[in-house]
Amino acid sequence: MGFPGTWMTESESVVYRVVPKCACSTIGQIMYYSDHGEFFEGDIHDASAGLHKWAMEASQPKIEKAVKGHKVQAFTCVRNPYTRILSSFFDKICGIQRNGKRYRGNLVPLLIQKYGIEVGGDDGKQEFDQIASFRRFLLFARDTIRWKKPMEPDIHWSAMSGHVSTFIVNGGRYDQIFFTEKFDEGMGAVLKKIKTRHKVDLKAIPKFNESEGHGPKRAHPVEDYFDDLSRHLVWEIYKRDFQLFKYDFDNPGNKMPIGEIDLDEVHAKLGD
Repeated sequence: MGFPGTWMTESESVVYRVVPKCACSTIGQIMYYSDHGEFFEGDIHDASAGLHKWAMEASQPKIEKAVKGHKVQAFTCVRNPYTRILSSFFDKICGIQRNGKRYRGNLVPLLIQKYGIEVGGDDGKQEFDQIASFRRFLLFARDTIRWKKPMEPDIHWSAMSGHVSTFIVNGGRYDQIFFTEKFDEGMGAVLKKIKTRHKVDLKAIPKFNESEGHGPKRAHPVEDYFDDLSRHLVWEIYKRDFQLFKYDFDNPGNKMPIGEIDLDEVHAKLGD
């Protein structure tokens, strides 16, 4: 299986396990900048040079050697499960993607037909009942994760612990896992431990948000989207994420972590 979703700088200074919807665009651009002194023009997910990626065959032996040798700093980044699933809904389901089309072709028509969701019209800009539609989307997300129906779960809403675990199961070890909500602090700690060809000033780095502007703006506070049933579904899907990454399940309005991540616990529980 190797190390899917893993990126490494060309200088082999640092290895990163991508977790979708957790600042991955910004992290990728920082890695690119640290080697080249400039940002990648466009979406870093489209870069096919300047950064080693497991998806590129030529990069695989280098990434495998670095990860299994444990000589290169390895990290990942996580996010509050409530805000992550909401972000996935507004970006991937309601939004028009950067290619001008709906995400995954017939996915949105299927959701409209089978789950009765609305997405704000053809351009995603019309008024619609965001709360009702999001809760129906949550049912769909649960169905994909629990029963793989009507389709396989998507990387943008499958549990973070699943993404994080493949790296461990196949022989990797994280030196750090930090919170999207404390980004500068966490990324700063990673950068302090590595030698970069170009100095990275985190205060001057723009936030690269590939989903910005794709979909409608969230019209309500986070907690308004999650009634008792929604929270039950969220727990069913993301129980491990809340427990391992120390987020507050009881209060959807609190996006901040309520504890520190225990790396030994993460490796023990996700490594089997």
